[in-house]
Amino acid sequence: MNNASTFREELVKNIFYRLDENLRMIRIALAQITEEDIWLKPNTTLNSIGNLILHLCGNLTQYGISSLNGASDNRVRDLEFSTESGLLKQELLDKLENTVNQVKATIIQVSDERLIQIKEVQGYQFSGIGNAIHLVEHFSYHTGQIAFWVKMLKSKDLGFYSNVDLNKRNKKE
Repeated sequence: MNNASTFREELVKNIFYRLDENLRMIRIALAQITEEDIWLKPNTTLNSIGNLILHLCGNLTQYGISSLNGASDNRVRDLEFSTESGLLKQELLDKLENTVNQVKATIIQVSDERLIQIKEVQGYQFSGIGNAIHLVEHFSYHTGQIAFWVKMLKSKDLGFYSNVDLNKRNKKE
């Protein structure tokens, strides 16, 4: 195996791990809230959990599907934030899971050339690798917002890492 394929395999493995990890945390968070909670907004400057999930789907599609495979960019970003109802909790979760699965399928199929090619997305110039980094960090950012929102609503820890010793130190090399 050459270094290029090793690098690509490691990159894809870690992107997929982070996407799956964020989905895991969102599933846990959504299990704690009601259908009514999904569209609550604490004030007009903040988004509901439903809006955040729609926004994640839009961003993942734009950065992780459209930009990587050259598909049409049909995102209507403002609608992600103006929607106030219409989807149930499970429908939102299904939509997010389907979007993540499409992103993963796109990443597996994208060429090495496209991964290093610069392309404009939302007015920014990124390579395919840059787009992949963006979608992972953006997904993580909003996963944290969803977790915070649920913790505030329910006054409880979500136990994301209850089976992991996070105080474990790195091993010396």
